Amino acid sequence: QVQLVESGGGLVQAGESLRLSCAASGIVFSSSVMEWYRQAPGKQRELVAAITASTSTNYPDSVKGRFTITRDNAKKMVYLQMNSLKPEDTAVYYCHSYRPFAPASEYWGQGTQVTVSS
Repeated sequence: QVQLVESGGGLVQAGESLRLSCAASGIVFSSSVMEWYRQAPGKQRELVAAITASTSTNYPDSVKGRFTITRDNAKKMVYLQMNSLKPEDTAVYYCHSYRPFAPASEYWGQGTQVTVSS
């Protein structure tokens, strides 16, 4: 059974930090691309960080320099360190995985709420 379980969300003030975690099970973790998405109320879900099997990373400009994604293949964990949080970072954050060129290998977690107050 595939599971992606996020944790670490919460309520913080602007300028503070949070670290999100995603625990994966039932997937071929070491060869999976792991990503963090977020969705704010009334907005589309957007990618905020991605890390490949070879640990290449990608960030949109909105979080570059503030967010860092890392992975631990031995523990099947992916993390999102979020620094200098802003109110506009408020959203539900989702863990997402897929294996390139592998059909039906895409999975989502249930999400964790991050709220940044001004």
